[in-house]
Amino acid sequence: MSRSMPYGNFNFRVLVENDEVIGGFSDVSGLNSEINIAEYRAGNAAENHVSKVPGVHKFENVTLKRGIVDSTAFWEWMTDTWTLGPGAKRDVRIEMMDEAHNAVQHWVLHGAVPSKYTGPTLAGAGGTEVAMEEWQITYDMMEFKQLVASSA
Repeated sequence: MSRSMPYGNFNFRVLVENDEVIGGFSDVSGLNSEINIAEYRAGNAAENHVSKVPGVHKFENVTLKRGIVDSTAFWEWMTDTWTLGPGAKRDVRIEMMDEAHNAVQHWVLHGAVPSKYTGPTLAGAGGTEVAMEEWQITYDMMEFKQLVASSA
């Protein structure tokens, strides 16, 4: 059965290799892919126009944001990246879920490593804001997979 109502953007989870959930995130952004297009015209072409030729593709870094919690999983992975370099690469899966919390599609970031950390802005005034941190992940290849559609 096909679904006509869009999924909410708030129901997702982030997993690293072996289905390990590495924390709850409030935002995931940067799921982008781009293909560079080259223009080419053969010198002996009958028509005077260029052809568009797909070239190399690239992926934008994915940014994960969350409130600071008692978890060191990302820091351990960052430390592995500093010390092991390419040996720290892992696959990250970002799953979108339906209202019943069933995964309906996912993006797999192959060969991922954390590439940037931004800590919270700390301020003594106010006292009502959540301390947020931001992680950027860079990766080699992105795979998209549509899973069995829900009937919701």
